[in-house]
Order: sequence, then structure tokens, then C-alpha cells
Amino acid sequence: MTETRIERVTIFCGSSAGDNKIFRQSASDLGRRLALEKITVIYGGGRTGMMGALADGALEANGKVIGVIPRFLLKKELGHQTLTELYTVETMHERKTKMFELSDAFITMPGGIGTLEETFEIITWRQLQRHNKPIFVLNIGNYWKNFDRLMADTVRHKFSKPGALQLYKTFDEVDSLINELRI
Repeated sequence: MTETRIERVTIFCGSSAGDNKIFRQSASDLGRRLALEKITVIYGGGRTGMMGALADGALEANGKVIGVIPRFLLKKELGHQTLTELYTVETMHERKTKMFELSDAFITMPGGIGTLEETFEIITWRQLQRHNKPIFVLNIGNYWKNFDRLMADTVRHKFSKPGALQLYKTFDEVDSLINELRI
């Protein structure tokens, strides 16, 4: 259980749908479940792939969804125009900063290089004590098993302290993650 009520969560996930329908379906399910819990979804602002499924799932359940998208990605990621709110920023760094400022917690779902970069940065910020917001990795279809292994290897090879493995928590399904978010 988390220590304080989580009202807004940033979700990092792919702008593509991936190669397994379970990824997109899980994104939609997560958005819907967060909306039902009255938790605002904050994400990258796109309407394609997992991002779009996440936002649409929350919106279909009458949830609040805030997107943050750099101007140069508006066309490429097809900015979602029916969100509760859409922030347009100039750079990727501004995007991450705004998402961080708006959030009480973070969830990583399957995604590509951008999702990895966002995840590593938010974990690094926590390690450097720039925040103490919960970070969750949603391991749909065992997608993040090698991420967990890599993190363990950084400890095993003494590049990270053992506490690095407590900077985030991994869940294999949406239901168990939602239970963690409840007070």
C-alpha cells in the first residue's frame, strides 16, 4: 500500500501497439481502472498505440486524462484532441518535467526506447532523492523480465547499491497494481 492518496499517475508506454494484443488491451484496462478509482491519467499525449488505448480506456470510463506532448511530436504521434487537458511543450525534457510535476506516482508499461529512457530517468531521480514518489513497472506478458534482470545485475556487479532494487516495484497484472494504489 502507498502512504498517501494517489490522485494523479503518469504512465510511460509505447506510442506503438507492440506485437501482442495483450499490450494494447492492458493499456486500455489500466486507463479504465484508473478512471474508476478517480485517479487522473497523465501520459505523453498521443492517440496511437498503447498511449491512445490508455487514454481512450480512461476517457470511456469518464476519467480525467492529461497529455503532455512536445510540439514537434504533435503531428507524428497524432496528438489526442479529446483529452481533459493537453499541454504542448517545446522539448522532451520539458515533457518529462511537466509530467513529473503533475504526478503523485509513475507506472511503466511495455514500450520502446523512449519508455526505457523515461523509466530510467524517473528511477534515477528517485535514487538521487529528487523525489520519493512510487514507481511501478507493469510487467504485461513478462515484457520487463530482462529489465528486472538488468537492474539486479547492476547490483550484483556493484554498480548500484542493493537499495536500487527497492526504487520501483514490479506487478504482472493490472488488478494487483490497482490494489497497490488504493488507500
